[in-house]
Amino acid sequence: VQLVESGGGLVQPGGSLRLSCAASGFPFSNYPMGWFRQAPGKEREFVASIIGNGYNTYYADSVKGRFTISRDNEKNTVYLQMNSLKPEDTAVYYCNVQINFYDVWGRGTQVTVSS
Repeated sequence: VQLVESGGGLVQPGGSLRLSCAASGFPFSNYPMGWFRQAPGKEREFVASIIGNGYNTYYADSVKGRFTISRDNEKNTVYLQMNSLKPEDTAVYYCNVQINFYDVWGRGTQVTVSS
């Protein structure tokens, strides 16, 4: 099982980024996928999740209305579209899947929101 995140970078406040997470090694469409983030000195926190067929999504209150999670089951990829970014969104963003009650994480991608 492997998760590889990409798409992070430096962006000004109010800007946008789209993160991608390419998954392999498991039947992707059968599993909910999630995005988490960890800012310096803080614990990792939930950002968003999406069920296997993509019909239901869930968001942390802090990103609701600004971020959108989606998935392409043909490409085994989950996305996080981030709009209206704020400095407090600065963090390493991680992709997650839970298989047999075991959490699998990617290495993360850095998002920095700064002027």
